[in-house]
Amino acid sequence: MNGLRQKIEQEIRERGPIPFSRYMELCLYDPELGYYSRHAAQFGKAGDFYTSSDVHAVFGRLLARQFEEIWRVLNCPETITVKELGPGRGLFAQDALDWSEKKFPDFFRALRYVLVESSPALRGHVEQTLSRHIAAGKAVLMDDLSQAERGGPSGAEAQTQSEPHIAALKRCATQNPAAPPDAVMAPSENPGRGAFAGAIPSIVFANEFFDALPVEIVSSHGSLRVGSQNGRFMETWVPASAVELEFLDRYSIHPEAGERVEVPLAAQQYARQVSGEIHQGFFIAIDYGYTRAEQLAGRHRGTLKAIRQHSVSANPYEAPGEQDITADVNFTALATVAEERGMHVQKLLTQSQFLMGIGEANQFADAFEDCRLPQERAKVALQLKHLVTPAGMGESFHVMVASKGIEKEKAAGLAGLNFGRT
Repeated sequence: MNGLRQKIEQEIRERGPIPFSRYMELCLYDPELGYYSRHAAQFGKAGDFYTSSDVHAVFGRLLARQFEEIWRVLNCPETITVKELGPGRGLFAQDALDWSEKKFPDFFRALRYVLVESSPALRGHVEQTLSRHIAAGKAVLMDDLSQAERGGPSGAEAQTQSEPHIAALKRCATQNPAAPPDAVMAPSENPGRGAFAGAIPSIVFANEFFDALPVEIVSSHGSLRVGSQNGRFMETWVPASAVELEFLDRYSIHPEAGERVEVPLAAQQYARQVSGEIHQGFFIAIDYGYTRAEQLAGRHRGTLKAIRQHSVSANPYEAPGEQDITADVNFTALATVAEERGMHVQKLLTQSQFLMGIGEANQFADAFEDCRLPQERAKVALQLKHLVTPAGMGESFHVMVASKGIEKEKAAGLAGLNFGRT
């Protein structure tokens, strides 16, 4: 018998029917038997699903280019932190770090890459994938966001890191004429740089992260609870809580008869924490999702699904711990939380618009650089097409970009936000 099923049934016997979010949390994140905790074979063609980084390295390369532009918009700080939430096996980080090292050496010297991954199995894969960068101190692996916030360089380590950056700062000023004069000073010459002195600028990057956080399920009957009877999971309902109802009022819709709507309270809390802890920088979230306006138009109502071997099922109770469970992301709710924490949120984009904007200037040379034969170019062109076209991931995935501590005009000028305008 499925070991996780027994564990969940035991908790139900002890506590009574549990919220669906608790059931989803156990299925995905139980330390021993959860879907993301047991192994790392879920990704890629041989697994249950694939991410953009499984398609081609160009995804990480394009984002590295965007991260480097953000560094220049921030006037080339001596240190900038990129925090990736839920990095999986570390493929995106590997692509972004390797490309930054090769193409953007000044940015790479300033970069400190923090990976926040709770799964022990996936952390093991990240350590293998990024062994060179971890050994060099360029990448750091954490198991939760609060640890990442405590993990910045300090003391002698920070002083050692600052030395090579003075020349890079001066080169940046020539590339970015709008930078103020103090941007090219050595740290000791400029101890009080602006309102964010002492705070390291940061980019928080979340690719297919929020869709995997536990959600509550609400219907016209109330809030869903999961019970057990005769070896089967049974659904029961209790009155929706005040918090759930407030979420529906502010960010979503109240389900009609026969409808179910997800209430992603965990995603809200995580976005609130992330947005509050960014002092100066950007928050970039890429995922499949929707806005409240789309829900009001009758779409994206009841998006919970289970995924196994690239097949989608509506039954989350089959094979707990052996299938992924996800829900589309409510970007209206994420954007509102970010704004409440002082961030400026750009208009929601599709992944196609975002990647096309980054790659437009050099005609996606990042994708084709390693190709030597026409057949190789043709293969890469197909992979790139999958990332940016409506038939692939281009239109189903959306990109939320939010900034804090940066002039709105500068933030809005990023290449990823300006496809077709140059």
